[in-house]
Amino acid sequence: MKNKEDIHILLIEDDTDDALLFMEMISDEKTGTIGIEHVASLTAGIVRIREGGIDIVLSDLGLPESRGLGTLELLLPEVGRRLPVIVLTDLADQEIGTEALRAGAQDYLFKEEVTGSLLVRSILYAIERKKMMVEREKLRQELEDALERVKLLSGFLPICCSCKKIRDDKGYWQQIELYIMNHSDVEFSHGICEECSKELYPELYANASE
Repeated sequence: MKNKEDIHILLIEDDTDDALLFMEMISDEKTGTIGIEHVASLTAGIVRIREGGIDIVLSDLGLPESRGLGTLELLLPEVGRRLPVIVLTDLADQEIGTEALRAGAQDYLFKEEVTGSLLVRSILYAIERKKMMVEREKLRQELEDALERVKLLSGFLPICCSCKKIRDDKGYWQQIELYIMNHSDVEFSHGICEECSKELYPELYANASE
């Protein structure tokens, strides 16, 4: 799990009193050098995210430029696959909080029930869950790529009975080793077998038999 002192939080909250309260909660938890940065609008938040250096985003869903899930729909493409998002909502908006999870948020917290310990714990868990999700996605993509390479090397391959070139799916003839290298992770080193060596260099073997 990520160390607390390594975390930099971006808080997007247009209510100054709520923003100060959340920042005080973080401070009261004695979280070391944990950083929390506050912006008052979604536009400013997106600009800050694009600058980099953010580990997690806490965002109110009711902002001047957008309301409810519309805020999340604008925010998630900006954070991409790397940054987790925790949404802050009111008790009356529990259904929206649940829908936010389905849309891609890592967690949702009711403003009226947030405590310092709950906030810090939610932040740490959200970062860890997001990290695991990214790693799983990376492994899934690697597996798909590996299966695709296997698929490319399976099935019927036209091969010249004379020069042994392979005809690829675009109709071009190429050396078999080049085709395999282009469709797999295999690399070739070149040598010469004994039968070919005898055929190409008969004088060497004639000398050896005398």
